[in-house]
Amino acid sequence: MAGSAPLSGPSGGVALVASGSARAEQQISNDQLGERVETNDEWIRTRTGIQTRRICGPGQTLSSLSAEAGRQAIAMAGWEADSLDLVLLATSTPDDLFGSAPKVQALLGARQAVAFDLTAACSGFLFALITASQFLRTGAMRRVLVIGADQLSSWVDWDDRRSCVLFGDGAGALALEACPNESNGLLGFQMRTDGSRGECLNLPQTAQRSPLVGETSHQQGHYDPIRMNGQEVYKFAVREVPAILKTLLTETATSADQIDWLLLHQANQRILDAVADRFAIPHSQVLSNLANYGNTSASTIPLMLDEAVRDGRIQPGHRIASSGFGAGLSWGAALLRWQGPS
Repeated sequence: MAGSAPLSGPSGGVALVASGSARAEQQISNDQLGERVETNDEWIRTRTGIQTRRICGPGQTLSSLSAEAGRQAIAMAGWEADSLDLVLLATSTPDDLFGSAPKVQALLGARQAVAFDLTAACSGFLFALITASQFLRTGAMRRVLVIGADQLSSWVDWDDRRSCVLFGDGAGALALEACPNESNGLLGFQMRTDGSRGECLNLPQTAQRSPLVGETSHQQGHYDPIRMNGQEVYKFAVREVPAILKTLLTETATSADQIDWLLLHQANQRILDAVADRFAIPHSQVLSNLANYGNTSASTIPLMLDEAVRDGRIQPGHRIASSGFGAGLSWGAALLRWQGPS
């Protein structure tokens, strides 16, 4: 049900060195969606905060977006791709059901790196960041690239006006490096899962079987579109996210006024504002680009992080309280300290 970690690892710390991101080519406004389903800009904006979303164009894939985000992070860090030990891709929408991380590794030219996917939907990036940190803190690896990417447009029912307004495509990446404990950038974390509530948000296999031989049959390999109980997911988020952040801050002896930025999964602006209000964090310290991208699942946190790093809002030494939450149901939180490239 739960997992947590002390403030520093047994052998060393984790430095948050560099970031990158990639944006899908096509942009679809609320009014444009209103040409397909019964909705409008005011209805979407007032309920979600979303104004437009980005959708992969012809020739763009989950792997190509991921590789572009990774290249940017590697370039910011000043690394050679061959110096990477691990490429960890958080995604629920791989190009290949067997995993897209190896393809991304090849596109990056990271020949020395092992690569694999991690699936935890909207919590995926934080879960991947926490997973990658364990290899660094034990000394097993030195440099890791964590990528969060999703192409949800492939799995949305674009005729369902309740859900099609929410989602988009994108990718973000974070370069991590082993460092001394005193420079540690992952100050603490919490992780939770409650599979009994998983049907509130899922992307299930189609319940379709076909004859095989004699009396036997087999499951056809197809999936239904995304299914979501929006009301239940909203109630889950506004209840569980503040709770897990409170636990994290208590365990790290951190007060809300010591946080420079609140960086949450970009699902709904009302959720972001409600969590900030719970901790009396000014809305000016809440990082949000939801209006321009919609919910891009595992990519929302690193995409927003990269945007804030590149425009100068996030500076070395800043403390960032972050939380991812969504399908599973799963949720997690991490207290981060940005270091930047040396």
